[in-house]
Amino acid sequence: MRIYRAISDPVRDILSYEERIEGPDRGLINSWYVGRRLALSDPDISVKAKNGELPVLAVKGGVERKINQSKIGSLWYLATWQGLRGDDLDVDLDAEVEMMCSRTGVKVLFTGDIKKLGDI
Repeated sequence: MRIYRAISDPVRDILSYEERIEGPDRGLINSWYVGRRLALSDPDISVKAKNGELPVLAVKGGVERKINQSKIGSLWYLATWQGLRGDDLDVDLDAEVEMMCSRTGVKVLFTGDIKKLGDI
């Protein structure tokens, strides 16, 4: 299932926990809102994301330093990162996306597969 929201859509603030986290989007819209808010409060991290970096965030997927192996990241990270960049939210819950951090060169596979994510 593809989750899409346009960046022109307003951030919805007054939602219950169930609406934010337990809906059919599995919390991806909420993660995107978090990224949009973070871009406003920390413009430096937004610039890094816009430059293709995968900065360390509160969810699994960011890259702190160069390592000699790939990493696994969550779709929540991908949604937050899209919000940080000011991009539309566009995530397929059934797909995996591989990206490379422009600063470190580390590849990250973003997935919704909890077994692959391990401890999150």
